[in-house]
Amino acid sequence: MGNQHSPQDTNLLRQVFTNIQPDSCPKHYNFHMHTHCSDGKLTPEDLMVQAVEIGLQGIAITDHHSVAGYFRAQQWLETQAIDSLQLWTGIEITAYLPPVDVHILGYGFDPLDPNLAPYLTGREPRGADARAERVIAALHHAGAIVVLAHPSRYRRSPEELIPTAVSLGIDGVETYYAYNNPNPWIPSFEQTETVKRLGNSYNLLHTCGTDTHGLNLLQRL
Repeated sequence: MGNQHSPQDTNLLRQVFTNIQPDSCPKHYNFHMHTHCSDGKLTPEDLMVQAVEIGLQGIAITDHHSVAGYFRAQQWLETQAIDSLQLWTGIEITAYLPPVDVHILGYGFDPLDPNLAPYLTGREPRGADARAERVIAALHHAGAIVVLAHPSRYRRSPEELIPTAVSLGIDGVETYYAYNNPNPWIPSFEQTETVKRLGNSYNLLHTCGTDTHGLNLLQRL
C-alpha cells in the first residue's frame, strides 16, 4: 500500500476534480456510490471488489448520513495488496437550501470530527442542523471538499440553486451525472452543459459519479 494516500488527502482530491472530464466516470473515477449501510444494495466489501475489477483509480462511498460503509471499505483495502485504487472519505447529507431540500456531498474529511455527529445518525438531520449553511460549515470544519449533488434534480433550477450554494461556501458541483439512468452510463448532455457553465462562472470544482444504489457500479439503479 505504499502508493496509497490518506483518505483525507484533499490536495490530491482537488487535483483529481480539477481534471475530471466527461469520460472520467464510470471507468476511471466514481465519487457517488451507496452501500447497504444506507440505501444501496452492495456491501462495502463487494463494492470494493467491483471497483478493483473495473479498474477504478479513485472513489468515494457516499452513503446517506453514515460513514460505516467507508470504514468497512477502508478496512478491506488495508487487507489487500492493492495500491492502484485510492479511497477517499465521503458522505451524502440532506439539507435545506431555500426553498428546497437538496443533497450535499462531502469528500476527504475526518470522519471522527465531532462537528459531524448530527449527520452520522443514519437519518436526515432536523431543525437547525438541516440548514445548508450548517451542513456546509460542519463538513468544512472536518476538512471536507463540499459539493452540491446532481444540481438539475431538484424542484428549483441549477441557475437558482448554485448561486445560493456558492454564497454559503460550496466548493463544487456534481457536473457529470446521468439523470435518466441510461445504459451504458453517460452524463446527460443538456444538464451537464448547464451545470458546467454555472460551475465555471463561480470557479467551482467539477465532480462525477454514478449515484449507484444497485449491484452494478456502472449504473445508478
